[in-house]
Amino acid sequence: MSPELSHTRRSAGRPGGRIHASARPAPHPGEADGKHAPAAFFDLDGTLVSTNLVHAYWYFARNNQGLWKSLTRSVETLIKVPVFAGANAWDRQIFNEIFFKMYTGESADRLRYLSEEICEDVLKPAVYPGAVELIRAVKASGLKPIIVSGAPDFTLKPIAAHLGVEEFACNRLEFVDGRCTGRMLPPVMAAATKAAWIREWCEERSVRLSDCYAYADSYSDLPMLSVVGHPAAVNADLRLRAVAKRHAWPLLDLKGDA
Repeated sequence: MSPELSHTRRSAGRPGGRIHASARPAPHPGEADGKHAPAAFFDLDGTLVSTNLVHAYWYFARNNQGLWKSLTRSVETLIKVPVFAGANAWDRQIFNEIFFKMYTGESADRLRYLSEEICEDVLKPAVYPGAVELIRAVKASGLKPIIVSGAPDFTLKPIAAHLGVEEFACNRLEFVDGRCTGRMLPPVMAAATKAAWIREWCEERSVRLSDCYAYADSYSDLPMLSVVGHPAAVNADLRLRAVAKRHAWPLLDLKGDA
């Protein structure tokens, strides 16, 4: 089987459909020979699920303690949506720093508690039809699936478990006396930082980057796609789609609507 993925756009996620054999990673021996298996690195938002960071926070805002606090937080979130969109288009790391300040004052216990509800009510229904099958194909090939996301750890952990992914890298917020300060702990997972994390993960385990795969939907994730030997654009935005076509990268569609 060729180690390359399919170089055509596929409706891999159609309900009842299957990922074509050429869109599956080539078999790897895994860790049976005592070596670490190569990895398949996945972005989360827009790649495996249709939601983004704002959807999760919107749930927190609407379910605040007290009607007035819920209302004010919800209105504040809606007002800042254009700011978030502009920051995200300009620089993903700046977006993260602006966005996560919204969590200032939230209790760690409450965030953990509501994260389970968010997973059930928001994230699980948003999983793309082809996402689970792709992760299964990755595992069957002997690769280790890893999610590398800008999502906070308390929202990523439950959905990663649901997807059957044991390892992930994500953003972490600072808490003092059980309350969020709104500051992020390094490293801030965005753009080039994701690529640096992937490179470090491989170096620590003597895994060749050329044997690894990466899946992402956004042009902002171009660094993490470029650092591995087998990148794939999934549900790609226009800029990433153009880059993928230029470099003959696989274009995958997990949405099930094409």
